[in-house]
This record gives sequence, structure tokens and C-alpha cells, in this order.
Amino acid sequence: MIASLLALILMVFQFVLIARVIVDWIDVLGSGRGGAVLDTARRITHGVTEPVVAPIRRRMNTVRVGAVGLDLSVLIVFLVVLALRLIVVPLIPF
Repeated sequence: MIASLLALILMVFQFVLIARVIVDWIDVLGSGRGGAVLDTARRITHGVTEPVVAPIRRRMNTVRVGAVGLDLSVLIVFLVVLALRLIVVPLIPF
């Protein structure tokens, strides 16, 4: 029961991380013309994920690719959550 609940929470968190990346890219590629819907989506996705992503971001340096700086903290959190799901899901009895 606990493993099932944890697996569900981790899966939902992964979806929110993916939504965060999509919202951020829409904002970057759309030059900030997303309006109120995009602002609401950003507030929700960042509100849910930032408590987990922020500590990773503080410990990591931004990766420089030419003049562009890449923040890989969301990717690292995503991979950790994926690994946790791979560990937790087999614990669920069928």
C-alpha cells in the first residue's frame, strides 16, 4: 500500500517536472507572450517542484555552452525521481 502510494506520488511529480520544462520553454521561445494562463501554469509547476529543485541548483554550477548557460538541476531531479520509481515500483505486489 505504501509503495503504491509512493510510486503514484513520484509519477505525478515526474509529470509536473515535465510540465515545468514545457512551460519554461514556451516562455523562452514565446518571448514572454504567454499571458495569464502561462503565468498560472508557471506558478503551479514551480511551486510544486522548486522545494526539491532549489537545493540541487544551489549545489551545482550552471553548465556553459558558448554564450548559453544551462541549468541542469531539473534534469538531475527528474533522473533521481525516475531511479526511485524503478526501485519502488517492483516492491508493489500484484
